[in-house]
Amino acid sequence: MILIAGLGNPGTKYEHTRHNAGFDTIDELAARHGIDIKKSERKALSGEGVIAGQKVILIKPQTFMNLSGESVGDFAHFYKLDPATQVIVFSDDVALDCGYIRIRKKGSAGGHNGLKNIIAHLGTEEFIRIRVGVGKLPPHGDMVAHVLGHLTPADQALFDQAKEKACDAAELVIAGHIDQAMNEYNRKVVSA
Repeated sequence: MILIAGLGNPGTKYEHTRHNAGFDTIDELAARHGIDIKKSERKALSGEGVIAGQKVILIKPQTFMNLSGESVGDFAHFYKLDPATQVIVFSDDVALDCGYIRIRKKGSAGGHNGLKNIIAHLGTEEFIRIRVGVGKLPPHGDMVAHVLGHLTPADQALFDQAKEKACDAAELVIAGHIDQAMNEYNRKVVSA
């Protein structure tokens, strides 16, 4: 079994903001595979299905971003998952321009409070993360306003394409081909 978490903030106020890139990406993956993410459990909305021959649980933590680890950790511990091979997290990344994704097997939170909380609750930095670029903070910009803001139409088009590539990459990872996914997708994935 593989746990796949898309990070974001619950509620209509935050729908389709930069910080909800993880929610938007996991919704795309769920739609591709006919998985309904509607069951409320372990502080998340969840849905089960099969992707690339593997049983998966897709979740959208409902704790708000900074406490995402409460839900991710609860699922991982309940199902006795090895985070290094059985946990995948989709998150936004303000260090990446729209149109880019980055796959990592492990690493620091990189300033992302949702990832920081997941690391704390899993007790390890070794879990697979697929970060989706949402654009860098403009000079002298406000980080909170930036991540809780919406993409411009041009950036949204790039994000939509990158979201598709993030799902393609996740399918490779689920099938056991993480190195191939990293080689193929850790570069610019769409043309500007």
